[in-house]
Amino acid sequence: MKITAQEEYGMRLLLRIAIDPHQEGITITQLSKQEGLSPHYVAKICRHLRLAGFIRSTRGKEGGYLLALPPEQITLNEVLMTLGGRLFTPEFCNRHTGLLKNCSNSCLCEIKPIWQMIQQAVDDVLNQYTLKDLMNSAAKNNQQTTNPTKISNRKLVHRVVRD
Repeated sequence: MKITAQEEYGMRLLLRIAIDPHQEGITITQLSKQEGLSPHYVAKICRHLRLAGFIRSTRGKEGGYLLALPPEQITLNEVLMTLGGRLFTPEFCNRHTGLLKNCSNSCLCEIKPIWQMIQQAVDDVLNQYTLKDLMNSAAKNNQQTTNPTKISNRKLVHRVVRD
């Protein structure tokens, strides 16, 4: 399973919007600069997030994007499905038939149950985490970064290597 660029950047943009302190919202230009992405790409991803109901836009000179839902109501699974879809869907076998009209293994498929179990496991994990969890993690990381004396050298090295 690969996480696409759109899924990664979409999660990062949604988190930026969630933690932004401005009541008017955060602009595409600000998001673009903070994430190092083109304004066009940020706008494209924000459109997906807005159409899915995760964010809303405010108009005007000081307008921008805000969360449309409380962060504890936005699961990571919902966001990733919006931005990239599922790993395995019922239509999966119809898209992988080779040169045939139907999959040659449609009656006795040994692989399909594995894909279904993997998809269920991914769903189970991603449904346990919300945008609020990411916000809490970001706040904790920010607090540790701004006050490094609270971090032991071992944790600091581990954190740098991991990031």
